[in-house]
Amino acid sequence: MRFGPVPLDQAPGTVLAHSHPLPGGGRLRKGRRLTDADIAALRAAGAEHVTVARLDDGDIDEDAAAQALARALVPDPGAAGLDLQAVGTGRVNVIAAQAGLARVDAEAVHALNTIDPAITLATVPPWHRMEPGGMVATVKIIAYAVPGAALNTACAAGQGALYLRRPVMRRAALIETVVGAAPASTPGDKGWHVTADRLARLGVDLEPARHVPHAEAPLARAITEAARAGAELVLILTGSATSDSHDVAPQALRQAGGQVAHYGMPVDPGNLLFLGDIKGLPVVGLPGCARSPALNGADWVIERLICGVPVDGAAIMRMGVGGLLKEIPQRPRPRRQTG
Repeated sequence: MRFGPVPLDQAPGTVLAHSHPLPGGGRLRKGRRLTDADIAALRAAGAEHVTVARLDDGDIDEDAAAQALARALVPDPGAAGLDLQAVGTGRVNVIAAQAGLARVDAEAVHALNTIDPAITLATVPPWHRMEPGGMVATVKIIAYAVPGAALNTACAAGQGALYLRRPVMRRAALIETVVGAAPASTPGDKGWHVTADRLARLGVDLEPARHVPHAEAPLARAITEAARAGAELVLILTGSATSDSHDVAPQALRQAGGQVAHYGMPVDPGNLLFLGDIKGLPVVGLPGCARSPALNGADWVIERLICGVPVDGAAIMRMGVGGLLKEIPQRPRPRRQTG
């Protein structure tokens, strides 16, 4: 593509680079393919030259290029859980058709974005939770045309790079431990309601809370009961923070016949989380900050498990980059001490 000013007699068939006012208040919009009638109107407006883009042999115009790249990124929108919006001005938006997590092949996106400066793809972060209608990515061709060879290379680099991982779970259990007072059902329990709201965003129902004393034996029994009752995910919210991998909650999981796969995470808030399982059923020990609706490290673990994305210690330890989240105002020990 060649870009720049040309005499009007060389402009028919080129793409207008900048909008141009016309007599009587009209305007020729940028991106328009100039016709003989347009040239006559420009002459009548006193123009002698006009800035245009001239496509070379093998160039693909912006809309066709954007469509081709979007279809390479999402070859089967229905299977991927994504929708491709109509193209316009070299842009195609990729939209989540339902709730889920955005699976983004970051290396493919990086490779695609290095091929030609005019070919761009912007996405949400990998594993970002999406609501129906949320924008996962936008393809934008920032020139009026791109070389066909560059477009073909970009399409190959980005093939299948975008996908929506949809929920595979529908039912979860929450066990809360109580320190000091006798366990009782508390309909106004903030921890339960906040957790239920978290899970509902991905279509998961939360069973009524189980309240037990903060001790290994009753918690172990509750874990076993939750597993037998058909929960697909067991969450534990302790009345006292889990300060070690051999604290009450992790030990209760072991006593119930489960195992602890990982303790702690490099995400703040959310450090005091543990991950385990009982007979293949995932168990997550929630940090105390999970009582707040604010984003914390537990969200990232729970959302992936719900959507069938494997989570292990190695995955958790890679969450540190970007893991410094917004401080929770109610936090008993804020990061910055005053006084």
